[in-house]
Amino acid sequence: MPATFVDTNVLLYAASNAPVERAKSAEARRIVKNEDIALSVQVLQEFYWVSTRPNKLALTHNEAVNFIDTWKMFPVQSISLGIVEEALLLCRKFHLGYWDAAIVAAARHMNCDRLYSEDLAHGQDYDGVTVVNPFRTT
Repeated sequence: MPATFVDTNVLLYAASNAPVERAKSAEARRIVKNEDIALSVQVLQEFYWVSTRPNKLALTHNEAVNFIDTWKMFPVQSISLGIVEEALLLCRKFHLGYWDAAIVAAARHMNCDRLYSEDLAHGQDYDGVTVVNPFRTT
């Protein structure tokens, strides 16, 4: 099983061509290309939604689907009752919003010990899943 779970922002930076995000895009592309990663259905859904917004990446439907078709080759955790139940427990225990907790729960179900995310606190350990912000030095 992969050791690293990726949050939506990693995929968004990997797909971005914005000049102001050049360093983050390069790091995200390195992660996707060279690391043993996993993701979830939620991450793919969020990627589609955000990447097709006009004020974000403004990808067409087909462009977003092409990225998703590539990324679904990685191990993907589906949404299940177990994910929902664990996310609800994580919400209470760590005072997380539901969607962040669902990402952590999916990482735990995939036996990942690391979660690459720009949105959660770098270094925070969520019962065996430690958040790493891969963009904090870029």
